[in-house]
Amino acid sequence: MTQPLTHLGDMPIDIFLRDYWQKKPLLIRNALPDFVSPLDGDELAGLALEEEVESRLVVEHGKTPWELRHGPFDEKTFAILPESHWTLLVQAVDQWVPEVHELLQHFRFIPNWRLDDIMISYAPDQGSVGPHFDYYDVFLLQGAGKRHWRIGQMCDVTSERVAGTPLNILKHFDVADEWILEPGDMLYIPPGVAHWGIADGECITYSIGFRAPSQADIVCELTQDIASRLTNDQRFRDPDLKAQNNPGEISHAAVENLKDILLAQLTDENLAHWFGKHMTERKYVEETDSEETVDNDDWRAAMREEELLLWRHPAARFAYHVLADKTLLFVDGQSFRCSRELAETLCQITEIDWPTLEPLLDDPLNLPVMTALINQESLLLDE
Repeated sequence: MTQPLTHLGDMPIDIFLRDYWQKKPLLIRNALPDFVSPLDGDELAGLALEEEVESRLVVEHGKTPWELRHGPFDEKTFAILPESHWTLLVQAVDQWVPEVHELLQHFRFIPNWRLDDIMISYAPDQGSVGPHFDYYDVFLLQGAGKRHWRIGQMCDVTSERVAGTPLNILKHFDVADEWILEPGDMLYIPPGVAHWGIADGECITYSIGFRAPSQADIVCELTQDIASRLTNDQRFRDPDLKAQNNPGEISHAAVENLKDILLAQLTDENLAHWFGKHMTERKYVEETDSEETVDNDDWRAAMREEELLLWRHPAARFAYHVLADKTLLFVDGQSFRCSRELAETLCQITEIDWPTLEPLLDDPLNLPVMTALINQESLLLDE
């Protein structure tokens, strides 16, 4: 199995996390030595023809400046594109191509639940998506050909954008540094840093992105999750109410009472319950027509007698949180209570055999959890 990176170039991972992560860009020459892209431009275009795959085209000189088109596309679309100045972007390629999914293993020095997906872009000469910034961290791995990267200023919501395009193209770009990346080279970009990559001939770039929910989403969705478990009997109460001079005043005591109500719900368990579910939600959910389910005995017999393995679905997301009296396992937006040993095992490895799993089933919490994960196809039975 592919191992997590221990160094970025010559730099140990702990130094990178201390000095660069979410602080400043870093160019890593030869980050993946002898890297060969598992996909070429034609194969990436083939994925963009599929209905279930999210894809986009950015045409710099289209019907509008920086024209954005959404897939799925057809072969005619690619046949009439100009010779230069456009980019094809295909999202979550790691869910469709096992060799691309393996690349994620290199980045396990960041928590699993922070990793998002791998987007791959193909561009002919001078292809680009324009000068822009992101709200999340990204590693830009050069897969094939060369790309000229420029690093710019720190940006935020007030940074001026180019009008007339749905893309967040920056109106002003101040070059602070620039490099040409070749296959195996990688560039780390923290949130908010402007960057602009332009193809130098044909090129393919892999973007390894990370999830970063906005604070607005955290507050909104967390409170909804907590509210869904409260009863109608739980109300604002003020048994220590005092007479006041003006009946229209909202007193400091009332505000403190409100604060106490909110703080009482911000327990470690409530926070972890929402956060774990939110951070493990699948971005793209496959629809299946299968209504068959397996029971506890079915899958155990298959593993024991047919020597089948349990594999983590390529799109599945696993995380766990340990509380004082329980362990919560989060899988694809669902929360389960199980043993700490099972949670650690499922989050650490991508395949599990019967000799490894059998002793974990001695804990009565674990068997129904495993059956549920198999039936929701987060875990797959196979050779």
